[in-house]
Amino acid sequence: MSIRVTLDRVLLDRRMSLTELSDRVGVTLANLSILKTGKAKAVRFSTLEALCRELDCQPADLLAYDTEDDEEAKTAAE
Repeated sequence: MSIRVTLDRVLLDRRMSLTELSDRVGVTLANLSILKTGKAKAVRFSTLEALCRELDCQPADLLAYDTEDDEEAKTAAE
């Protein structure tokens, strides 16, 4: 997938555990884990907003677009 989730890096920078973040934002630990590992297919804006509020960051700090993945997918499809 060309969208990469960098939640683990932000958590490390903030010295915060996934469990603590879960408690603060009201999202289950299981759902945050799915997001953190890049297995989520979507994220609600309300969830993204809550994460940014608690982590004092911007959405771009949590999500990155990886053009290399897109190129690999195009090559594989041909």
